[in-house]
Amino acid sequence: MAATAWSLLSPPLNLQFSSTSASRNIRHWSSARRTTAAKIFAKSSDDDDKAPSFNPFGFVTDNPSSKSAIQLPDSPAEDGNVGQMLNRIEDKGKDYGRFIKSGDLIWFVRETGSPDSRRGTIVFLHGAPTQSYSYRVVMSQMSDSGFHCLAPDWIGFGFSDKPYPKFGFDYTEKEFHDEFDKLLEVLGVRSPFLLVVQGFLVGSYGLTWALKNPDRISKLVILNSPLTASSPVPGLFQQLRFPLLGEFTSQNAIIAERFIEAGSPYVLKLEKADVYRLPYLSSSGPGFALLEAARRTNFREVATQIATGFASGSWDKPILLAWGISDKYLPQSIAEEFQKGNPSVVKLKLIEGAGHMPQEDWPEKVVDALRMFL
Repeated sequence: MAATAWSLLSPPLNLQFSSTSASRNIRHWSSARRTTAAKIFAKSSDDDDKAPSFNPFGFVTDNPSSKSAIQLPDSPAEDGNVGQMLNRIEDKGKDYGRFIKSGDLIWFVRETGSPDSRRGTIVFLHGAPTQSYSYRVVMSQMSDSGFHCLAPDWIGFGFSDKPYPKFGFDYTEKEFHDEFDKLLEVLGVRSPFLLVVQGFLVGSYGLTWALKNPDRISKLVILNSPLTASSPVPGLFQQLRFPLLGEFTSQNAIIAERFIEAGSPYVLKLEKADVYRLPYLSSSGPGFALLEAARRTNFREVATQIATGFASGSWDKPILLAWGISDKYLPQSIAEEFQKGNPSVVKLKLIEGAGHMPQEDWPEKVVDALRMFL
């Protein structure tokens, strides 16, 4: 009954029907709503009969959407509160990972391959409000190709430490850069290495770090990221900058999965959504870290700095710009504008079928692009 009431209050964006659930819900509706629902259900059944038997995107779309609400468990009595939900998912998402102490902070770092890998080291940096989990498939396949792969969760994100502001870490660009330098030293990463960066905020800080340390980079790969002054700022980051609204928004337990889905043509499978949700569900720390970082940055200024820093005459290392063309946040024109700023260095590879996080939407295509470039 609770699940039915929720569905009436929050109509899903992605309607999915089964004969059992539809008939159960319809019994509680008025006669007018029953008539309308019956027509929709009949049409849905007819469409299903005409649908092709094979769906090439089934691996990302075969679950109920979380765009409308937290996905409810099949047995609410067994998994009906936050404590029980955390118990169900707390061990998920640590693929290839371990905790590394660097200075006063503890990072969670994923690693595949060996430091002695013949083809060198690749460091993968994620954007906000996500985590390094998005690179797990790409890392696995790139280590099979002879690379040593490392992907940390930025401080404040994923499974890394999330210190409250004013207690040793204030989420400024300089602090992110300084702590990243310390982590590289602890990990023994030898320069020059290959750097892969994606996303907003801390993703952009990965690119500004590269601009300050060009001698440490052999090649650079950029996945969908704000790269020009014309890059739009998603509504999430705008909301975070408003007093009270920002505090409220930052404590949304499904903030990360909704951000991912809103920038993609796909819906996350439940087991993936669980991992992106876990940090925000388990404590208030990640939300306040995101809030502080968003309020301390000037998105337009950082994007302009990136566009200028990687322009012709300023940057001469090879850059692969692998761009998911179905990105709902950053249009393809951003990638094309960035390439025009340094056409002799920047190679643009458009990835069809991928959105804002191509490493999550279609990792195999990202791997193909990386192998050809590297």
